[in-house]
Amino acid sequence: MGRFTFKSLVSLTCLFFPVVLFAHGVSDSDQAILNNGGLLSYIFVGAKHMVTGYDHLLFLAGVIFYLSNFRDIFRFITVFTIGHSITLIGATYLRITANEHLIDAVIALSVLYKGFENLGGFEKVFKVKSPNLLLMVLIFGLIHGFGLSTRLQSFDVGNEQFLAKIICFNIGVEVGQILALIPIVFLISRWKKIKSYTAFYKAANTYLIIAGIGLFIYQLYGYFKAH
Repeated sequence: MGRFTFKSLVSLTCLFFPVVLFAHGVSDSDQAILNNGGLLSYIFVGAKHMVTGYDHLLFLAGVIFYLSNFRDIFRFITVFTIGHSITLIGATYLRITANEHLIDAVIALSVLYKGFENLGGFEKVFKVKSPNLLLMVLIFGLIHGFGLSTRLQSFDVGNEQFLAKIICFNIGVEVGQILALIPIVFLISRWKKIKSYTAFYKAANTYLIIAGIGLFIYQLYGYFKAH
């Protein structure tokens, strides 16, 4: 495989960024599925939401870049899952919500953070050791879960079997997360064995920074436009 260049990075950004901006919303078709499909429909919509959840997956891809074996990947993804499950289930059940643009703006910063950390930003820029990654993954997991909760609360889920619907949606999120991570883990693991990995690593994490900044600006624009 050839080297990753700045031109390649720009091309990837132009190709994927317009897609991710519009892939992560609440649709009338999903509401119709929930209205007619029972509890299993919540699993399906939860999985669909996570598979198209570009901000969540970009952050997780950034975490996987930092890890060297499947045991660590399993440990960190489990901590992230625990974090987002707590806030997804808890905030939805208690009907705690916030503006989705502001929550997604913070999630965008988590993507920026991971790319910055992977490139040694804390050591190079601030001359300090980066924060404990496991703790940060838990904290960001809680934030990502709150974002998922705001999405679920955008649907009309009614009051019947309310907790069961929340749990089923959360199960769907986990299924979608696993399905989406399989190719990501495979790609990164395979690329580590190729000489171009260093260039790929730098380019991909630079893209995470660019994507994080772009998504942050996009969400703030959405917030101020609505107000």
